Amino acid sequence: MPVRARLDGPAPRARRPPARPHRPRLPHRGPRPRPGEPGAGGAGVRVEHADVVVVGGGAAGLSAALAALERFAAAGRDDAVVALVSKVYPMRSHTVAAEGGAAGVLPPALGGDADDSLEQHVADTLAGGAGLAHEDAVRFVVERAPHELARLERLGMPWSRTAEGLPAVRRFGGMSRPRTWFAADKTGFHLLHTLFQTALRHDVARADAGTGTGGGVRRYDEHVVLDLLHDPGHRVAGVVAHDQHRGEPLAVLAPAVVLATGGAARAWATSTNAGIVTGDGLAMALRAGLPLRDMEMVQVHPTCLPGSGILLTEAARGEGGVLLDADGRRYLADYGLGPETPLGAPEPRRMELGPRDKISQAFWQADRDGRTLPTPDGGAVLLDLRHLGRDVLSERLPLVVGLAKRFAGIDPAQEPVPVRPAAHYTMGGVVTDPRGAVLDADSAPVPGLYAAGECASTGLHGANRLGSNSLVETLVVGRAAGEDAASHTLVSGPAHGTPGSGSGTTVATEQARALADRWLSMRGRGSEPPAVIRRELGRVLDADVGIYRDADGLAQAQAAVEDLSARYADVRVADTAAAFNTDWLQALELGAMLDVARAVVAGARARTESRGAHQRLDHPGTDDVARHTLATAAPGGGVQVRLEPVTASGGAR
Repeated sequence: MPVRARLDGPAPRARRPPARPHRPRLPHRGPRPRPGEPGAGGAGVRVEHADVVVVGGGAAGLSAALAALERFAAAGRDDAVVALVSKVYPMRSHTVAAEGGAAGVLPPALGGDADDSLEQHVADTLAGGAGLAHEDAVRFVVERAPHELARLERLGMPWSRTAEGLPAVRRFGGMSRPRTWFAADKTGFHLLHTLFQTALRHDVARADAGTGTGGGVRRYDEHVVLDLLHDPGHRVAGVVAHDQHRGEPLAVLAPAVVLATGGAARAWATSTNAGIVTGDGLAMALRAGLPLRDMEMVQVHPTCLPGSGILLTEAARGEGGVLLDADGRRYLADYGLGPETPLGAPEPRRMELGPRDKISQAFWQADRDGRTLPTPDGGAVLLDLRHLGRDVLSERLPLVVGLAKRFAGIDPAQEPVPVRPAAHYTMGGVVTDPRGAVLDADSAPVPGLYAAGECASTGLHGANRLGSNSLVETLVVGRAAGEDAASHTLVSGPAHGTPGSGSGTTVATEQARALADRWLSMRGRGSEPPAVIRRELGRVLDADVGIYRDADGLAQAQAAVEDLSARYADVRVADTAAAFNTDWLQALELGAMLDVARAVVAGARARTESRGAHQRLDHPGTDDVARHTLATAAPGGGVQVRLEPVTASGGAR
């Protein structure tokens, strides 16, 4: 129908409807199976099947998923399905927050240091690990690192380049040579983009009852994994999760599972970690009777913004940034990191390029000597980048500049930025061999179960992680775990991973139903506010399980964590909604953090020495014999810890 012209002026423009917010495209799920139909599982538990399940959508999880597909393709299994289960959209995984780079020896032909070598990288990593790193695990990662970094470039990773067009490398703390590949100071962001866009090429839709339209990566975004499943022979049988979109439990059955769930440093009140880094996979392993190794080894990063814990990457110091006390003096030489280096000429393993544990300990001592600036959450020192110049900062450290301006109101090219330490990285974790195969309490492999990334304790980091070793670990160990998970499925066959496979599927489904009922029953009950418990947990860990510890503080922390765990049994979940119930999800995450905190405190009490990231004021010396702590769930509740000596090669006896 024609629009009539107005006599008193032009017709008004038609009002455009408001733009809809962009939402990522989710895999097709098809109609919901009804109880009794294939894929329903009975009692509201939907059942789907895959060849491998990967839990976690960060760099380690994506690396594992892609490697598993390659292994299946090499065996002629183009129909194989890898289920990628993540509680967030993969590009929101915590890998995106990694800034500085990934370590790998660059050959001289590509512009690398002629004095560098794989042996030197191994030696640096073992020295940083302070006796708890395993030489076989270190060699496994170091020897494969350059190849994985080059492979990533072929997939589209935009590594920063030199003027000659070769890959650029920078200095990093604890490294004796510049060998850290980087993409400005947004390395994790670009790395995760590269892996995710590659995974999208293999994305498969889901149809009714969990049967796919073909092989590839089947994504389960925003699905909360509740627990591991196993068959009557205690082989891994998959996972039970909760579909936040549909608001219903889901069992994903498969002969092999890779845990890539990240660390747990969000449990500390002052932390660099995103809110999702709550130790979910670590708690699942503990509940399954598996040991967690060296959980007391939690790395504190020395340069974070006060009040928020936002990380200012170590790359800032690698490029020549220096740390100043409240009087503007470079204080690190006074606390064992000297002699002082010339301004603008950083030297490996000295002053600002010392290991993170030593720099954080120097801050602690300077703070007690009255050399820090007051802030609402404690003292702060100054990160001075002014001498680098605005051009260098814009090219090499644009994220640092943006973070300082936005969250501290400071332009680093004009004035120093206040920084203080914050909990950063979980060096302990689920015990694995160098390739990510999970080991039980007797050091025997758990058939079909693998772990990679920050949730795994492969033996690479030991008592103190060197910066830039972790990103490359996600690539190397993630790939190995994915390959071996696929090989396990190829050998074991679909004994408990496909429809109609008999008693294994039936038992796993019954397990899934019972576990789902346990977690879902938390909704609509309880009287203890979860926010209060979480706030108190963070305060206790900050105060008593931080840079320095002692027996009295750890005893107080253990009593407090046990009290909080008892109160958690009556945690309040007011929201009874089925879909996207964030009230319930946060309660689940709080439970995981409490389980992990128990293991951390128990390990710290058992380790009566000072080693790496674990420093005891009442036990300042280091034992002649290096020992691992192994934390397992105690029969009556809580956590029990035993100490095991480390052999010459690195493994526990």
